[in-house]
Amino acid sequence: MSTLYPLKFKTIYKDKIWGGQKIKTYLNKDFGDLPNCGETWEISGVPSDVSVVANGELQGKSLPSLIGEFKGELVGEKVYSRFGDTFPLLVKFIDANEDLSIQVHPDDKLAKERHNSFGKTEMWYIIQADEGSSLITGFNQEVSEEIYLEKFNSGNLTDILNREDVKSGDIFFLPAGRVHTIGAGLLIAEIQQTSDITYRIYDFDRVDDKGNKRELHTEEALAAIDYKFYPEYKTNYPHTKNEAVEAVTCQYFTTNVLDYTENTVRDYSSIDSFVIHVCVEGAYTLKYNGGELAVKQGESILVPNSVNDVELVSESGFKILESFVG
Repeated sequence: MSTLYPLKFKTIYKDKIWGGQKIKTYLNKDFGDLPNCGETWEISGVPSDVSVVANGELQGKSLPSLIGEFKGELVGEKVYSRFGDTFPLLVKFIDANEDLSIQVHPDDKLAKERHNSFGKTEMWYIIQADEGSSLITGFNQEVSEEIYLEKFNSGNLTDILNREDVKSGDIFFLPAGRVHTIGAGLLIAEIQQTSDITYRIYDFDRVDDKGNKRELHTEEALAAIDYKFYPEYKTNYPHTKNEAVEAVTCQYFTTNVLDYTENTVRDYSSIDSFVIHVCVEGAYTLKYNGGELAVKQGESILVPNSVNDVELVSESGFKILESFVG
């Protein structure tokens, strides 16, 4: 029987009406003949786009088949008992050359009722931001469904939406139900629940290459939206070097930011979960019992639950998002 080890996966590239070139020019990932690349799916258990191992003796095996074979040894006993053969997180890079549609995602309850799916709570880490870039998250005032519909029907929806200027290193946590959009000029790492359900609210009247507008989900969105106003939408976390900083924690995932200029050891023995590294800056070598793996900006790796401690060795420094369940 094979022995588990830190895994890389083949990147899944997706062209989008709003996509650009930064996946290639900034992250050095080749999306081939696609006219643009709006998203890459780095680690995915979504049935339509499952990740396939790219390194080592398990190369060519799909993520769901590995979970079926290794179970808690791969994902953690608690994670396996909760999610079974479904991998619970989806990791993406997103390049918005234009604004994405204004949208919302359902929570677990609504997604289960309507789609037999998980809901979609997510977080964004801003890797790179063009000057003047911004995004929308939540409302800028107290809103009811009636007020929302009045603004929506009059074409003035953006009047009540909260727009944030952003810069590299900013983090936004977006629980299911929060209206949002990624603005033009942003390159983002996204960590989210395993779900591909999006209710598109407004798409700026864009058309595709055949002259068709994309479908809107006006009615579906109404029951999904969280109409509350929140005083703070950006995640405040200390930008401290050479220590793991917890940035986001929720029932679906915890994400730490590791911004290191020196080597470090990470002990995962107390975490009953897989661990994901998303490298957003620099490069490092991950050393583990039995081998090592080179990781650079734009790459993501899955450290199995069975690998209890790793050493991160780097000459130039690195910044990673370290995520796990629980």
